[in-house]
Amino acid sequence: MTDMYAVVSHPGRVEAPILSELSPLFAVHRRPVLRLTLRFLETPEADPKRAREGESPPVVLLHGRGHAATMWLPVLPELARRGRVLALDLPGFGHSSSPPFASGSAEDGLRFFVEPVEALLLEKDLRGAVLIGHSLGGLVAVELALRGAIQPSKLILIGGMGLGPEMTYLSRAFFLAGPERVARLSGPRLFSRISPYPDTPLGRRLGSLDHELCAVRGGRSAPSDAFNALFPRVGPAFNRLERLAEIRCPSLLLWGEKDAVFPPSVAACAAAAMRDATLQIEPLGHSPHLEDPARILPSLLKFLG
Repeated sequence: MTDMYAVVSHPGRVEAPILSELSPLFAVHRRPVLRLTLRFLETPEADPKRAREGESPPVVLLHGRGHAATMWLPVLPELARRGRVLALDLPGFGHSSSPPFASGSAEDGLRFFVEPVEALLLEKDLRGAVLIGHSLGGLVAVELALRGAIQPSKLILIGGMGLGPEMTYLSRAFFLAGPERVARLSGPRLFSRISPYPDTPLGRRLGSLDHELCAVRGGRSAPSDAFNALFPRVGPAFNRLERLAEIRCPSLLLWGEKDAVFPPSVAACAAAAMRDATLQIEPLGHSPHLEDPARILPSLLKFLG
């Protein structure tokens, strides 16, 4: 994906009405950062004076592999009612561009996703924000906390990547095959069986959006290669388990007991390693906030305070 694509690209037939539905609560922005352009959705910025007087800290949402900011649709309106919210497309996904990634180590792959996000948050003075990350976005949130510049006030990790060495072989096979390639070859109906959502109006809408984002023409080679650098075909997946004790802010690990990517045992070990972590396991899969938002939203709002 080139930088020009991110500048001139347009939302697809599924995403466009979602953006209209979120407007004017959320505005769409594109911002040059480092060597790329990031797209993000944001509520109007709060009055700095009110923020100093105790307004809730802003919330930053970081999505999972192949998704975009709009996949947070089930929780965005409720989160916006409590304060400032920013949801962004990670480098190379959604309508954000990315630099090339020909090859590199796991650390290189991590920097590919983290450094542009960190630069944007610093530019927008979002130090002390609450970071909510799903899957790959969870790893990005953890790394932002470890790097120290953002200093999040809280972390919420939903099926977070990079918290332990375990990863199911089925999910490795799916990612190595390439979700974009699978989406293009299978079509929306079969893809919905591979990556299932609830058989509800909202669930079907999210499934269609997931397919649309993955089936983009030309694929997403750079972010896919950077993502694949984070785990081998066999052996331990890249993780920060040994450094989790460095994270000082309160953290909520929200997991599905049927998570088919990162087993709940990953969350249990990570929670034990962290200084101030709460583990919550629900009878759901890898994306509890998308599978049953009505069940998950109260937990998010309670932890946010």
